[in-house]
Amino acid sequence: MEKRRLGQSDLQLAPLMLGGNVFGWAIDEKTSFGILDAFIDAGYNAVDTADSYARWVPGNPGGESETIIGNWLKRSGKRDKVLIATKVGEDMGEGRSLKKDYILRECEASLRRLQTDCIDLYQTHFDDEVTPPEETMQAYAQLIAAGKVRTIGASNMSPARLKASLAASKRLGLPRYESLQPLYNLSDRKEFETEFEPVCRQEKLGVINYYSLAAGFLTGKYRSPEEGGKHPGRGGRLKRYLDARGMRILAAVDNVAARHDAVPAQIALAWLIAKPVITAPIVSATSLRQLGEIMKAPQIKLSREDIVTLDASGA
Repeated sequence: MEKRRLGQSDLQLAPLMLGGNVFGWAIDEKTSFGILDAFIDAGYNAVDTADSYARWVPGNPGGESETIIGNWLKRSGKRDKVLIATKVGEDMGEGRSLKKDYILRECEASLRRLQTDCIDLYQTHFDDEVTPPEETMQAYAQLIAAGKVRTIGASNMSPARLKASLAASKRLGLPRYESLQPLYNLSDRKEFETEFEPVCRQEKLGVINYYSLAAGFLTGKYRSPEEGGKHPGRGGRLKRYLDARGMRILAAVDNVAARHDAVPAQIALAWLIAKPVITAPIVSATSLRQLGEIMKAPQIKLSREDIVTLDASGA
């Protein structure tokens, strides 16, 4: 399977990354194991999670997704086949923080839950906007020097703070962020394309975007605010897509899907994969059937006409 280099790092990713946000929330450990096995056995090689998944579930302290992945790594023996990405900085009971001592402590907790001695991609989950970027980058440099982290990345950070972090790394001779994990899909485009994409291109950062299917909207299963509102956990997010612009986007996706004998989700992902700036879209699945559909997306080669149709739909 084709692999893509993540930024200027030594990580090579297949064109889809599995999102672990559903592990320990929407699906239990057994189902999660089945999805992880199927994804890796199909030749894909990267899984994304965070220390805070799934802390939003009542009674969960956080770390549930990492724990499931760690149990799977131990049981499956597939550690050498998978790149593990996780995140730090979201509130785990002390508020958001990117202070050096906090990052070092939380990394140890993630390593224990993941049952591994090294995190392949360790990412800033949310910026605390108070800690100087120099302090944060020094923490990551210490982890890399100790062999506990291979590569670092960023998510949910303003363009100004991203640039400041890259500048701090360069000025101090420290490892830099090699990837960005932004919100980006056929509907959510303006912020990434106008504010972040120029930075990613200039700095040669890899991009592993989240909400690739816009909270399920781009699967085409929800075509009205009423349908969106019925989905537990996603209703609020789905509703904002279900307007006239959203219907134009779905119509374009349907049109291109018909040309390729594909389903809407596959086309929405194929559009992302065709973008040179994108390393691998992050996708989640709660069943093997869903996963099977998603994993076919990289096989779809969109024509220039297809891409023009899709690009114009969200204008």
